[in-house]
Amino acid sequence: MLKALNCIIRRDLLLAFRRRSDVLTTLFFFVIVATLFPLGVGPEAALLRTMAPGILWVAALLASMLALGRLFALDYEDGTLEQMLLAAEPLTVIVIGKVIAHWLVSGLPLVLLAPLLAVQFDLPRESVAVLFFSLLIGTPVLSLIGSIGAALTLGVRGGGVLVSLLVLPLYIPVLIFGAGAVGAQASGLGSSAHLLLLGGVLAGAAALAPWATAASLRVSLE
Repeated sequence: MLKALNCIIRRDLLLAFRRRSDVLTTLFFFVIVATLFPLGVGPEAALLRTMAPGILWVAALLASMLALGRLFALDYEDGTLEQMLLAAEPLTVIVIGKVIAHWLVSGLPLVLLAPLLAVQFDLPRESVAVLFFSLLIGTPVLSLIGSIGAALTLGVRGGGVLVSLLVLPLYIPVLIFGAGAVGAQASGLGSSAHLLLLGGVLAGAAALAPWATAASLRVSLE
């Protein structure tokens, strides 16, 4: 199963490398959304520091959601997904591999780029570090939860809108804990409680989301 998991990750990363424009679109969207807010709000440093956690987290959330359509759709269109269902390996292993590859392509670049964008909000160094770790813990949750919505809307007309309606309410706890960690650190309360809660959400999503996604894929392909 580990060999199959490695093959799925390498395959999806190779396909993503061949479609670099899709990856760059997600990054550009994240940069543009995060940059427009300081231009619209103004140069007041205190206001920017207060708004920064929510803005950066919402921008990362929306940017990661742009990439959900590529998670299963291309394999569904060319019939590869049906062959994966017939494979000897459990479907959950295939789902985990695809989710990991999706996060490496669409989530990890956002995590690495966020500290650079935080400079324009005049965030303190400690808050930037908490922002980095909160995104590092939270963005895999976005990919795991998003995989359920992508599987449920597979092959449905207007699936992009439907997946947004399905996953956005489930993203709310991640957004609250992620942005709250940075806000708590900035206010001097400490971010450990929010990060631990965010880690608990990640553990729950990692345990339940692959099985829910596998079941949704079977329903969508029947």
